[in-house]
Amino acid sequence: MKVTVIQGPNLNMLGVREQNIYGPMKLEDIHAQMRAFAEQNGIEIEFFQSNLEGEIVDKIQECLGDSDGIIINPAAFTHTSIAIRDAIAAVQIPTIEVHISNIYRREEFRHKSLIAPVCAGQISGFGPFGYHLAMVAIAQIFNEIKAIQEQQKQQNNA
Repeated sequence: MKVTVIQGPNLNMLGVREQNIYGPMKLEDIHAQMRAFAEQNGIEIEFFQSNLEGEIVDKIQECLGDSDGIIINPAAFTHTSIAIRDAIAAVQIPTIEVHISNIYRREEFRHKSLIAPVCAGQISGFGPFGYHLAMVAIAQIFNEIKAIQEQQKQQNNA
């Protein structure tokens, strides 16, 4: 199974920007922890970060036929991007939305996610640990899909 992790605008600045909100951990450190979890659980993992909405849409579309799951932190695009929402809906790949901060405890304009309704779930407010929770969630989704496929295979062989 393969997971593609897509990071939105300004996440390349983690560890530098607004540490009071996002903490001191750098994006590379978060990815290293995710990679370790993936290796321990037999999951292939790929990382992508862009500050450009169109590149994020392109990457989501590239996941079709290549990835079994997506973990995305659309960052500021969470609240504005119909294009990212539509791309996730189009590929129909299980997707987990992650936010380091609790977007519902911040400015009111951050309270609405255009992305969440097309995702399997959203994790918000647990800091960098949210990415670990997303890995656990996507592994669970993979296990459920595998169990359903095995059940269907057994029914077809009966």
